[in-house]
Amino acid sequence: MITKTSVGTAARALTEYWSQRVVAEANGNLFKVAKGIGSTTWHAHQDQEETFLVLDGALTVRLRDGDVRLEAGDLLVIPRGVEHCPVAEEEVLLLLVGPDVTSTPEGGKPAWSAT
Repeated sequence: MITKTSVGTAARALTEYWSQRVVAEANGNLFKVAKGIGSTTWHAHQDQEETFLVLDGALTVRLRDGDVRLEAGDLLVIPRGVEHCPVAEEEVLLLLVGPDVTSTPEGGKPAWSAT
């Protein structure tokens, strides 16, 4: 069955910051929505790259060698094994693309993340 998904609506409906919800699958990849505010913890994913597409708002991805600022419509791929720390001063809506859902500890989700 072919199904249309509103990724913005799905991201806004999340009840926990920095968690992910799968909204579609294609070609071995999961398309996941997330919303964030504040900061995750510094972390790296040894098993996969992490792809961020900002849907609404702004996100700064801290890297050990400099920060990358993303606005709505911007895309950034973090290579596997690279330490990073996403930070959002205000609520940001994201689409993440990858082969699997990242685990809570490896995803850097802070303990206070429930909305």
